[in-house]
Order: sequence, then structure tokens, then C-alpha cells
Amino acid sequence: MRAPLVTFLTGLLAGPLLAQDPPIVSQGSPSYALRPGDVLEISVWGREEYSGRFQVDEQGRVHYPVLGEINAAALTVAEFRDTLRTGLSRLFTNPFVTVTPRFRITVLGEVRSPGLYVVDPTLSVLDIVALAGGATPVGNLNNIRLFRSGEEQRVSFEEASVRGQTIQQIGVRSGDQVMVPRRGFTRQDLNMILLIAQIGLSVAIFISTVN
Repeated sequence: MRAPLVTFLTGLLAGPLLAQDPPIVSQGSPSYALRPGDVLEISVWGREEYSGRFQVDEQGRVHYPVLGEINAAALTVAEFRDTLRTGLSRLFTNPFVTVTPRFRITVLGEVRSPGLYVVDPTLSVLDIVALAGGATPVGNLNNIRLFRSGEEQRVSFEEASVRGQTIQQIGVRSGDQVMVPRRGFTRQDLNMILLIAQIGLSVAIFISTVN
């Protein structure tokens, strides 16, 4: 009877210990080099006061609790994570840190909910448009355009070619504007022309009747 009892007690004691193991969390691409404007989702297991969203400022710095300013410009996600681990290890033992980058992208043009979005760089450009409510009936998904600092970038956004690619692979980065343009000539345009013509004809008939 002693062996089963020992096994039972061992299982009870091991359960809570196993439950305290750090969770497995996706950390994005560890080789991605951080840029100003990026938003970093930082998680320190068991330490909520050191977890949260932190933005890389225009000088490439991240303001982090206790550790202060960290120069993140050109650091990869893995290098920045190791920097945090080194700093936090002076405060407590074996910190488990995950860093997940996010891009700040503005979606404009013919979408239902234009605005600024903080997005996962592993999404596709069509996913980003979907976050903005999707294209309007007159939006042209085959001619999506990318702007950076007011200048249009030469990036192919044809729907067929970007369907399987992430925005990071295409070259989109934080601070960019993704614009869904209006189609060249739509049914709404035709209806508007017909309406204007009808109004013009009605006005002409009214004038001729008065005269």
C-alpha cells in the first residue's frame, strides 16, 4: 500500500509545480530589426508590472519600467529580448520574457472603417483591409497603394500576388499608409451620371414649358 500512496502524493505535489511552468508564446520573427513606430508587446511571466505594450519612439528608444531608456534601434527582436532578460535578471532570477512586435499602420481610402491600426506583421495586406472593415463596393483591391512619409512606394499589391505574403515580407513597416483606391469607373458613377442627366433633362423641360 505504501508504493501507491507515495505515487499518489508525488502526483499531487507535482501537479502545482507543472502548472507553474512558463507558457509557450509566439514571439514573431526573432530576426526582425526593430524600427521607430513599432509597438512591442512584452510579457514577463509572473510579473504583470513589467508586462504591457511599449512603443519604439522616433529616436529608436523604448522607455521601460525600472530599466529606463533602452536603445532598440536596429536591434532584432531576439537581441532586444536578451537585453530585457539581462536587465531583469538583476531584479529577480531567471526572468521568462517574450517580445512580440506590432506595426502601426494607417488604412485609408475606400474601406469601411479607415484609421490607425496596430497590427501583427504576419498578417497579409488583405487581412489589414479586413481589419478596417473591408473594402467598400467601389474599392479596388487590385490596385492597393503604399505611402511612406508622403511618398508612394513601389510595391505590387495585386490581389493574386499578395494573398500568401505577410506585410513584413512585402516591405510594409510602422508608420506606413495603406490606401485602397476607388475603381476607375463604377456602377455608382454610372448611376450618378444618369441621375444628373435626368435632373438636367427635367430642368430643360421645365424651362421650355415656362417659356
